[in-house]
Amino acid sequence: MSQTARRSRAGGSEGPEPAAHGRPWLSLTAVALGVMTVGLDATAVTLANPAIAADLGADLTGLQWVTNGYLLALAVALIPSGKAADRFGRKKIFLAGVIGFFLASLMVGLSGSIGMVVFWRVVQGVAGAMLQPAGLAIIRNAFPPHRLATAIGIWGAAVGVSTAGGPIIGGLLVEHIGWEWVFYVNVPLGIAAALLGLAVIRESRDGESGTSLDPPGVLLLSGALFALVFGLIRAGSHGFDGRLPLASFAAFAVLGAAFLARESRTAQPLLPLRLFRSRALSAATVLMIVGIFGLFGSIFFVQLYLQQVRGLGPIDAGVHILPMTGIFIVSAPLGSLLAERAGPRTPLLIGMLCNAVALYGLSRMGMDAPYAHQWPWYLLIGFAFGLVLTAATDAIVGNAPEQLAGVAGGLQQTAFQVGGMLGTSVLGAVVSMRVGDVLVDRLTEAGLAAPMARQLLAAKEYVAQGGAPAPPGTPEPAAQMIATGSHLAFMDGFHTAMLVGALVSVAGTLVALIVRKGGNSVPTGENVPAKGREGAL
Repeated sequence: MSQTARRSRAGGSEGPEPAAHGRPWLSLTAVALGVMTVGLDATAVTLANPAIAADLGADLTGLQWVTNGYLLALAVALIPSGKAADRFGRKKIFLAGVIGFFLASLMVGLSGSIGMVVFWRVVQGVAGAMLQPAGLAIIRNAFPPHRLATAIGIWGAAVGVSTAGGPIIGGLLVEHIGWEWVFYVNVPLGIAAALLGLAVIRESRDGESGTSLDPPGVLLLSGALFALVFGLIRAGSHGFDGRLPLASFAAFAVLGAAFLARESRTAQPLLPLRLFRSRALSAATVLMIVGIFGLFGSIFFVQLYLQQVRGLGPIDAGVHILPMTGIFIVSAPLGSLLAERAGPRTPLLIGMLCNAVALYGLSRMGMDAPYAHQWPWYLLIGFAFGLVLTAATDAIVGNAPEQLAGVAGGLQQTAFQVGGMLGTSVLGAVVSMRVGDVLVDRLTEAGLAAPMARQLLAAKEYVAQGGAPAPPGTPEPAAQMIATGSHLAFMDGFHTAMLVGALVSVAGTLVALIVRKGGNSVPTGENVPAKGREGAL
């Protein structure tokens, strides 16, 4: 298998592959069920937001924190949770995360105010941060190196099934039962994952991790990630040059530098920097961010295009993007198969190239494009994502020593979340700036008087979401001009954002070229020969 550990954990010498631990396939099933609760939740909750606002009387800020509170908690807790899994036991942390996630889901549905919804969403984020890296560590520990890529492919397929089903299941539940059931659906899956995991997962931990969880490191990393994610969230509404985003990014830089200085000196670091001696692991982390950047950015604005510009309902929009999400079920196992046989460079390179082509194709799509001109690009984006997700995960988790599997899982998930936040916020800023540049011209081209067109420039943020800001009482002909001009301006922003995403993916192909077949894990010891410290190139 590519990029998985073949050196002994003590000093980097060659040794036999470790045998599988416990009941690996049943353990994988338990982990997959746990991951599916998070996947369903991630894609279904966005469809529930309008119903939550109407039922609980939430304003826009409160509704944004339904998502942002979850994302912040998840990003901040991922690596500390992975470290805790290595220290206290992967099974314990995984089960605690699964149980916490479905109980928090239940409480979200029972909440009677937007404040309580946000609180329990934060609890959901912490629980999700516990179960995801611990789940990957369980897989890493349960399977021998030559089976790890296959196991990660199945894990990726579970992510694909839940991601593909989320929009449709969420739309059906919101329209026919109630928004609460978007969260209640996590309960039976969580119970099944907890019961099966309790019965079949074999406990594992890092016996050399010591007794410290590096509290200063936890505080510095949590603060840095909070500042980064908060800055990205606020950049979506304030712009990247706003005072609040700039202050957040400055805090991220300071806290991040302090964290690196701390980790380089402490004897028991939260995130051992020696992990990044493996250039394969480092490159795969970058590619995870780049791949998710393209996927999340495109799916976010494709949904706005389908619902706001084309006027589709949530269920119909979910069905339209099924080629993008449904192909995960095929491309994730294919990515793991290619990684196992040819090394992760091949699927990573193919995935980045496919993503670049697909995003460029979307940048050429017209406002009234028939579905036949849309779905091939959606399919290609989903195909690329499945390859990148599993191959990059294999390279990250497989190149880390087994004792640090939890930390590696946390690193993988942190890269995933940061890539998603960058995709939506950076491309969102691109759309907003482009809309501001062309909105007046597009409105006047549609026939609207220039004075009124200039007045509507104040609503550019609404137009950047695909909306048409016709004031109440606007005559029908003028309202139609506003809709046409606004949608054309949105499409200008959409095209520019997709082109930026394509260029980022092209840069990702260059990073993929340095990941080669036949790597070794990072040694756990510090005093090892230079040859033993070198990761896969």
